[in-house]
Amino acid sequence: MVDKNFELNDIIEMKKPHPCGENRWKIIRMGMDIRIKCLGCDHSVMIPRKEFTKKMKKIIDKAES
Repeated sequence: MVDKNFELNDIIEMKKPHPCGENRWKIIRMGMDIRIKCLGCDHSVMIPRKEFTKKMKKIIDKAES
């Protein structure tokens, strides 16, 4: 099972890569919706939390506390 304990500023990997080819994303906003920013082209996407937890593959790097 995937670790679903993600926090603000974590670097995560999604199941599908972004069209720019990058698969690493940074969480930049959390709430009912989660905003993530592509680390390849800086494009940001806001998706509902439920959909985000389904599409997230793993946490690559945890944010500093």
